[in-house]
Amino acid sequence: MALDRIEKLIDKYFEAETTIAEEKELKDYFASSDVAQHLEQYKPIFGYVTQAKQEQFTATIPLNTKKRKSAVWLSVAASVAVLLSVGWFAFNHYNQPVSEDLGTYDDPEVAFRETQKALALISESVNKGIGSMSYINEYEQSKNKIFK
Repeated sequence: MALDRIEKLIDKYFEAETTIAEEKELKDYFASSDVAQHLEQYKPIFGYVTQAKQEQFTATIPLNTKKRKSAVWLSVAASVAVLLSVGWFAFNHYNQPVSEDLGTYDDPEVAFRETQKALALISESVNKGIGSMSYINEYEQSKNKIFK
């Protein structure tokens, strides 16, 4: 009778329908020495848990808490390099002569032509942007037809 119960519990176990108490019963059965011959194949499955509980990690993990001197010197060297780079940039940037050419023209006709060129360039860019807006209008019209 007990053997039939164990076989039914094994079937339930492989269908993932056992309770914790039933699984404990299976583990206890397979941990004993009187396991039926045709159920010997399941012994490693249920015996693994008891074996895994007994295993312990015994190796030691070395912890390196010493700070290396090379790392300290490397960080000092990096800090000095950054400071020198910033100083060099600031020295070269602030000591350059200031350009007095602000784009002013003495001749009104030259100024008019240059202004026309600048406005034509701006107009060209604006027209490109307006052209792409037509796609948005088509999208809005299509959306309004679909979602009335």
